[in-house]
Amino acid sequence: MAENRVRRDRLSDAAIEVLASQGGRGLTHRTVDRTAGLPEGTAKNYFPTRDSLLQAAAERCVERYWSELRQAELHTVDQLLVLLRRLMDRALTVNRSRVLAYIELHAEASRNPRIQQTLARLTRADLDLHLAAHQAAGLPATRESAAVVTLAINSALTYLLTQPPDVLASYGLDDLDRFLSRLISTVYPHRPR
Repeated sequence: MAENRVRRDRLSDAAIEVLASQGGRGLTHRTVDRTAGLPEGTAKNYFPTRDSLLQAAAERCVERYWSELRQAELHTVDQLLVLLRRLMDRALTVNRSRVLAYIELHAEASRNPRIQQTLARLTRADLDLHLAAHQAAGLPATRESAAVVTLAINSALTYLLTQPPDVLASYGLDDLDRFLSRLISTVYPHRPR
């Protein structure tokens, strides 16, 4: 069968939606076909096994994330804070399904080495992109400092998607601008002003 990139992406995006709404147990070829609005058997033609369907969802998460983060142009800490806030806002709205699927994929990665390797590529790239962004904003960034910020933001997103307002407030996540500003100030106490 000739490869149809548009249909393949549509199926991968549908797999992300299924993971986000139904979790790993809900991910079946039939459900992906229905979610994509394609005839039954289409997903099986492109991704013959459940593992290959999971792999496609993971790879699509990586692809979509990279394209978003690479577009940023930074020169100041304020621009970095705006970027981080925009990425968090998008993760909670238009990219909500992708982030929820990403969380599900992490659980799958604990049992599936191929998914683990795909997510490891995203994790490494995430750290590299954060490091480059921090340095571009004029911060005295190291891999370690960028890792602290990256881990804090990723953990915050998990909490923002899964916890009630009182818990979010107790972690300072009821005011994301303040949270991000304090995070950067804490990790970079001697940053340029």
